[in-house]
Amino acid sequence: MGGIGRILIYLGLLLVVLGVIFSFIGKIPWLGHLPGDITIERERFTFYFPLATCLIISVILTLVLYLFRR
Repeated sequence: MGGIGRILIYLGLLLVVLGVIFSFIGKIPWLGHLPGDITIERERFTFYFPLATCLIISVILTLVLYLFRR
């Protein structure tokens, strides 16, 4: 049972961190508008895929989780 408690604590901390990140994400003007982000605009249609933003977030999360597991 100790393992489940530890997992719940980590999930709670992760949710707190994500909440803080999402509250400040609108204040970062370059996030979502990087040179590698794909935007296709047509009449009555807009497709947006933040490829570079996803890659940067993935690298940051990988480093954080790597350091957290050590």
